[in-house]
Amino acid sequence: MPPYTIVYFPVRGRCEAMRMLLADQGQSWKEEVVTKEIWSQGSLKASCLYRQLPKFQDGDLTLYQSNAILRHLGRSLGLYGKDHQEATLLDMANDGVEDLRCKYATLIYTNYEAGRDGYMKALPRHLKPFETLLSQNQGGQAFIVGNQISFADYNLLDLLLIHQVLAPGCLDTFPILSAYVARLSARPKIKAFLTSPDHMNRPINGNGKQ
Repeated sequence: MPPYTIVYFPVRGRCEAMRMLLADQGQSWKEEVVTKEIWSQGSLKASCLYRQLPKFQDGDLTLYQSNAILRHLGRSLGLYGKDHQEATLLDMANDGVEDLRCKYATLIYTNYEAGRDGYMKALPRHLKPFETLLSQNQGGQAFIVGNQISFADYNLLDLLLIHQVLAPGCLDTFPILSAYVARLSARPKIKAFLTSPDHMNRPINGNGKQ
């Protein structure tokens, strides 16, 4: 049995970064797909700590909250920087990813038609901090922090990939970010994951908007 189990809806959503991390690290996992029908029955929802998914199993350990899961995998698999300072900077970067992901989710699920133009106008301002962080680390030729990939890199890569679907060309004015996405996407195991049917056939969001 794989040591990890992801319990989530049949979408990429908040689990694609952890799937990418596991794939790139050569880890196997099991998917328990939760349909709308199963979720609407209520018993699974009632059993979840925060009444929401994802739910993640690492052996006997049950976790909720996607960023807590990513951080757990970061600590477990050596993807949390080389020292305390790098770990703190990774927390900062990942919190920035979460801020933009929440803005994206609000657009997708509550304000897509009315808010799309305003979101696109503000997007360069929201992407700029990541370009800055990368530029400060080995001139943008490495990772978001340090010289090894981290849990935050997978989360940022996923966020940037979904924004390239939402707003093609959004990275054209950010050469370092654009090169970062290309470089990470070309890692053999990430490339295999991104071109796999499991990724390609899984919608980004639960309402069909992207």
